[in-house]
Order: sequence, then C-alpha cells, then structure tokens
Amino acid sequence: MGYSVVVYFYNPNIFPLEEYERRLEAEKTLCSHFGCELIVGEYEPEVYYDYVAGLENEPEKGKRCDKCFELRLRKSAELAKLMGINEFTTSMVISPHKNYEKLTAIGNSIAEEFGLTYNSTNFRKSDGFLKTNNISKSLNLYRQNYCGCKFAMRNS
Repeated sequence: MGYSVVVYFYNPNIFPLEEYERRLEAEKTLCSHFGCELIVGEYEPEVYYDYVAGLENEPEKGKRCDKCFELRLRKSAELAKLMGINEFTTSMVISPHKNYEKLTAIGNSIAEEFGLTYNSTNFRKSDGFLKTNNISKSLNLYRQNYCGCKFAMRNS
C-alpha cells in the first residue's frame, strides 16, 4: 500500500530549546532526503508541563510517558482530521526504548475518538531500528541519548 507521507513535528516535551532545535534540524534533513512534507507544530513546553503536572517524579516508561504519548498523538490526530488525512502513526514505535503496546493502545483510542485509523505497523520488525540507525549515519543526523523531556534528562 502506497502512502504520501506528511511528517508532523510536534514535540513540546523536548528540553532544552537547543535540543529541540537539533532534533528539528535532523527532521528537516530527513524529510528533504525522502521528499516528505514537513509540518512543524508550535514549540509549547508549557502545554506539555500542564499535561503531565503531578507526574514529574514518575519513572521512565510510567504514567508521565503515557500522558506525553497521548498529548502528541492527540495533536497528530487533530491535524490529520483537519487535513483530511484518514490515518496516522508515530515514529516513536520504531524505538526499542518505547512501549509499542502502550503506543498502539493510546493511538487506537485517539483514532476512534477522531474517526481515524491508527497505523499500528510494528516498524521494529525486519531490523527496522537498525535500518533507521544506518539511515541516520548515512545522512549524518543528530541522534539523541534521551527521550527529550527534562525529567528523562536527569536519568540519562
């Protein structure tokens, strides 16, 4: 099945601003290389902090992460609906550091709410993560060493 890929870069969780900018530049390079449309959402860390308020001390892969996934997937679904795109997913599913099952459950729930389809393809299969690492190296892309939020940064 062929897709016309639209990348939505919405990451209000990323801290500090310099880290956000490095990741955005890498995304721009990647989208340019593959000929994908890139839409950059607002950098609004205050929205993220409000969304995860009270969960600051949660461990990695805990409730705070679930809320972060929910916020970002919800924004993706909102934009997809607005643009008349019927299906969405997230690049987070490629990472072995993220919980694929949780992401899929959250994505499916939000998709149902918006009348969309969440693409739950497991991109980790067939060495997906290794392939993304190889692409990153060949394009000399910045690779982060923590998820992005300041709470995870203290544990990296």
